[in-house]
Amino acid sequence: MSPESEVDLPGEALLPGALPEALRAELVAFRRDLHMHPELGNQEFRTTAAIKERLEQAGLKPRVLPTGTGLVCDIGAPEEQEAGILALRADIDALPIPDMKSDCPYRSTVPDRAHACGHDVHTTVVLGAGLVLAALHRRGALPRPVRLIFQPAEEVLPGGAGDVIAAGGLDGVEQILAVHCDPRVDAGRIGLREGPITSACDRLEIVLDGPGGHTARPHLTTDLVTAAARVVTDVPALVARRADSRSGLAVTWGRIESGHAPNVIPQHAELSGTVRCLDLDVWRQAPDLVVAAIDEVANLHRAKSEINYVRGVPPVVNDPAVTELLREAMVARRGPESVEGTEQSLGGEDFSWYLEHVPGAMARLGVRPPGERTVRDLHQGDFDVDEHAITVGVELFTAAAFFGTPR
Repeated sequence: MSPESEVDLPGEALLPGALPEALRAELVAFRRDLHMHPELGNQEFRTTAAIKERLEQAGLKPRVLPTGTGLVCDIGAPEEQEAGILALRADIDALPIPDMKSDCPYRSTVPDRAHACGHDVHTTVVLGAGLVLAALHRRGALPRPVRLIFQPAEEVLPGGAGDVIAAGGLDGVEQILAVHCDPRVDAGRIGLREGPITSACDRLEIVLDGPGGHTARPHLTTDLVTAAARVVTDVPALVARRADSRSGLAVTWGRIESGHAPNVIPQHAELSGTVRCLDLDVWRQAPDLVVAAIDEVANLHRAKSEINYVRGVPPVVNDPAVTELLREAMVARRGPESVEGTEQSLGGEDFSWYLEHVPGAMARLGVRPPGERTVRDLHQGDFDVDEHAITVGVELFTAAAFFGTPR
């Protein structure tokens, strides 16, 4: 791929459908190239290099993060305008699952790796918006400085957002925006919600130990399999009764492993799962609630417990004013019918860490082909998008740079 160094914008570049066809084609090709070469969190060296090269061709000066992957890039300087920086964030990593799209010409070329969450689309949208905004800045038509954030390792708890923040990625930022692909929303539309739009998500790892023994004499030892089973069943129920039920605090197990023979009580058991929560305040209490419940059940069955509670991400809580900014921008570009309400999901997203520092909002970017009724989901090997969503995302972010200017 050999893109032109600058975007040739028509005078009506901020009108719906006015992106140059050459830019549309380039962005689709860029997304497909990323899709064919997915990289896991903190390993996104090729992806980082591709983004950096294209931004430099546009006359910008991207800065690779100290971690070696991911980068930030400023368009305009704060001293040039009274408004603070508007940040546009994309996540650039892929998932460790195989690409199952057998007849797709741009399917993943890397075994057991796939962009099955749409991060290739997020990256392309922010890149495309950056190219348009850089061209407008050269004309003197950009009303506020913009920072492009290409973040690594969103899929790795507690997420690469911390690396961006530690590197000063939010310095001077007044508002931050992001999109996330949603296969339940038609391409050409976005889903918006004020307040929490995702869930908190933590990881839980437990080791239970006992002296072991013969299944003929469980009363003489710690019946470890029963202890593990009671942790699996009792802990979620205890936790659910010790928090406001409206918070959606839920412990769900993904793995349990113990024993090797049918007549031997084992000495060791391992369990792992996730803790999810819809409410930010209850999420802050979750480690104490969950650990206390595990200890109670384990002690009741005379099992020694070792608990590793891995903090993940808080809920993404959309700021009302920034959510309205996205609504205004989308309506201006594509009309009121292009915006729909959306529900809070139980998925986690480390965009939430940015919102601990600055107000921001995430929109759900429709990627379902209009008219398709097949129910699809993220993190599936056959995940794909209607690539018209790229143009829509670029238009949304481009317009937001204008509507987001403080009045």
